[in-house]
Amino acid sequence: MASGQDKIPAKMTAIAISEPGGPRVLKPETRDVPVPGPGEILIRVRAAGINRPDVQQRKGAYPPPPGASDLPGLEVSGEVAALGDEISRWRVGDRVCALTPGGGYAEYVKVHAGSVLPLPAGFTHTEAAAVPENYFTVWHNVFERGALKSGETLLVHGGSSGIGTTAIQLASAFGAYVVTTAGSQEKCDACLKLGADRAINYREEDFVAAVKDATDGRGANVILDMVGGDYVARNYEAAAVEGRIVQIATQGGAVASADFSKIMVKRLSHTGSTLRPRSVEFKAAIAAALEAQVWPLLGTRKVAPVMDMIFPLKEAWRAHERMEDGDHIGKIVLDVG
Repeated sequence: MASGQDKIPAKMTAIAISEPGGPRVLKPETRDVPVPGPGEILIRVRAAGINRPDVQQRKGAYPPPPGASDLPGLEVSGEVAALGDEISRWRVGDRVCALTPGGGYAEYVKVHAGSVLPLPAGFTHTEAAAVPENYFTVWHNVFERGALKSGETLLVHGGSSGIGTTAIQLASAFGAYVVTTAGSQEKCDACLKLGADRAINYREEDFVAAVKDATDGRGANVILDMVGGDYVARNYEAAAVEGRIVQIATQGGAVASADFSKIMVKRLSHTGSTLRPRSVEFKAAIAAALEAQVWPLLGTRKVAPVMDMIFPLKEAWRAHERMEDGDHIGKIVLDVG
């Protein structure tokens, strides 16, 4: 038996996907409490973040990787409830947040210890649950894969999203010039308050022309794109010489037509990644980098998650409606209790 497991109930409330479909297919049900194996910890979940991959999973378009829970939920905060074998750092009762491969919409979730981080200093559980998925994603894709450096220009599409608000703050904190796109003046204003140097309302301006104007014609050194589709060709136009385009989603379509001569002439790199199926070792390396370089910024509130709305666990369907209506700015979170 895992250390501490004897003090934990056998059953828990979880939010399951009853069938692929709209938000109302998210329904509470009773599940067995997971038992952590070697290298894993069990977390008593206090809050869980909502992410767009959860929406895709609910629709049947993003199945969990082999061995992961079928429950949605990619990030949580709470207390360590039990320890599997081979755990040295954590103790029962520690306040933590974690990246999960699934299962976060529940009262308990088991997670590999390498994906667990201490609660940032002064953070509530609802704030901490808004951190892991976005910060792991942005750190790897902007700073590792995109190799953004101080003094360079980052273009962030979807600046008012959880990913966008995180990228704006981190890039600004590390000395980059930040340009972002968003779909309304309210969202653009929010991006500017977070540290963006230029916010482009893509409904009213051509972002390619606006990026070139903002950079005296040079273009963006790194572009973080979650749109795809016809943005691919436009990103090539907006990129600087030696620019790096990093694809993290394809909300505008996974198939695109582009002029590849732009890649050759500008010496561009177009890469991309998904986080959920990566190895526990890969995620542990990102966690270590975040703790060393970003956790101090969170502890002093130099960067922090932007909170949109908080819903009770049993109303997860409302949280999904909020995400899909597109009006949110920042993170939507479930209060698990």
